[in-house]
Amino acid sequence: MPTSAPLSKPFQSGRSLRIAVVAFDGISPFHLAVPCMVFGEDRRELGVPRYQLSVCALESGSLRTSAGFSIDAGRGLTGLRGADVVVVPSWRDTNEPAPPRLLKALQTAHSSGATIVGLCLGAFVLAEAGLLRGREATTHWHWAQRFAERFPEVRLNAKVLYVDAGQVLTSAGTAAGLDCCLHLLRRWCGAEVANRVARRLVVAPHRAGGQAQFIEHSLPATSQGDRMATTIDYAASHLDQPLTLDDLAERAAMSRRSFTRHFQQRTGSSVLQWLLHQRLAAASRLLEHSQRPIELIASDCGFGSGLSLRQHFVREMGVPPLVYRRQFQPKLGQQAGA
Repeated sequence: MPTSAPLSKPFQSGRSLRIAVVAFDGISPFHLAVPCMVFGEDRRELGVPRYQLSVCALESGSLRTSAGFSIDAGRGLTGLRGADVVVVPSWRDTNEPAPPRLLKALQTAHSSGATIVGLCLGAFVLAEAGLLRGREATTHWHWAQRFAERFPEVRLNAKVLYVDAGQVLTSAGTAAGLDCCLHLLRRWCGAEVANRVARRLVVAPHRAGGQAQFIEHSLPATSQGDRMATTIDYAASHLDQPLTLDDLAERAAMSRRSFTRHFQQRTGSSVLQWLLHQRLAAASRLLEHSQRPIELIASDCGFGSGLSLRQHFVREMGVPPLVYRRQFQPKLGQQAGA
């Protein structure tokens, strides 16, 4: 992720940082709670300055949450005026445009020097406001393709937990909002203070890897009698073998050039990229559900050696295979029903 930049509005002696969190009808209570938990509680005994946090409602009156209960926010969008930091903790629907008055309020706050933070689907709102144009950003991996289609001017990085682009920050989905908020705290107060808060919240001060390790990889839809589909099915079931472009093109009864073009159209990626992703997905499943040694998993999935598997896994997933196994494999006692 980009190198952290100093807060655009630095601390001024004699006053605390003002943080505005945008709430809206249908908001997820968890998403709203993340910035409130990190910045809204009094943790001066841990070395955290006392912040002035306001929850600012997009709509008037009581706001319904996605969990079925309602909340009353203290202020409206006027609370964004003069804020040092504005957090959009999510958005209710990737197909629903944000209201113009919310976009205008964010643009005004940004032009006044406020740091703007879009957590999870909040990145869609920031992009719609034009605050991510030409910048690197992230969002929840499940909605990354839709984000890329809607906002091609944004340099989307769907593999990381958060992106710090200086005056604008974005995070991946759900729990990654905590990572982003703790990063902001680390930026303002230093690593020691942020680590104390993370321990109080019983979360890792800095998680290894990014959201690439959480992305689900699926096979493209196939149909019987389709040579390309049959070839894809064959490749997916023979990942342990040295599959080459020429071999697969011959199996599909196509020229190398024609096969490459049709494969790209069918899967959305090149043959080599697709094979790598399928091998990584197969290795991930074995790491999650077996105790097979790394060398055998590498052989089973066509990486040739444990070293090759480790290199590709770290590059694509952000963590080594054994770290991934510890994170995602249930304990033996849990597997036995203990």
